[in-house]
Amino acid sequence: MCDIMPHMSEQATEHLIIPRHVAFIMDGNGRWAKKRGLPRSAGHKAACERLKDVFLAVKEYGIPYASLYAFSTENWNRPQKEINLLMGYLMDFCERDFPHLAKEGVRLLHSGRRDRLPSKTLLSLDKAVNSSKDNSALIVNVCLDYGGRDELANAAKRYGEDLLAGKVKLEEMNEETLRHYLYHPELPDVDLLIRTSGEERISNFLLYELAYAELYFTPTYWPDFGKEELGKALEAYQHRNRRFGRVSA
Repeated sequence: MCDIMPHMSEQATEHLIIPRHVAFIMDGNGRWAKKRGLPRSAGHKAACERLKDVFLAVKEYGIPYASLYAFSTENWNRPQKEINLLMGYLMDFCERDFPHLAKEGVRLLHSGRRDRLPSKTLLSLDKAVNSSKDNSALIVNVCLDYGGRDELANAAKRYGEDLLAGKVKLEEMNEETLRHYLYHPELPDVDLLIRTSGEERISNFLLYELAYAELYFTPTYWPDFGKEELGKALEAYQHRNRRFGRVSA
């Protein structure tokens, strides 16, 4: 067991309830940079450099699935220069940092649109995805040009196409049928959502998958988020009473 919770006893850490799927909204990069008198781009660079350590900590805890909100469908409204730099930093992560994660058994998936991503970024992303397809120690779902509503609209469109083609029947449509049309239906629902920077909203992230997730908000900016902060989130998760609509025993 890693030392993310140094204040907890060894006996306590042995009985931790570990979530299967943790999702991250990495927020506060610009404010982190501003606080240090740096340009916003420095915050985004620091954020991408933080990814490897966070995912290694996630793996060390035995969490099998993680999702990361890297770039939303609404983020295209930002200045083009900032977008270009951010895409470059994400490409650096895929080419420089991810090979180390792949050696640790980490597999990369991508959720989101592909048609608007820069060709170089998409090439680096696809290379990381394909090179790690046989790994299973930790599945990392990078949500890039992703929106929860966009995912559901895309799922509805694909279902409609299959309905018109006679591949499915209208009366067979239900919640689980819809899941099959998501970007990665094999991923389990999110158990714990962690958002950094103090903001308390889900911002159109994994709307279907977050239906019964526990929400954890921390004032820590993402570039400062690491093992210790992840440990605090997991400790808070231990005290959540997850009833899923049922009555507590």
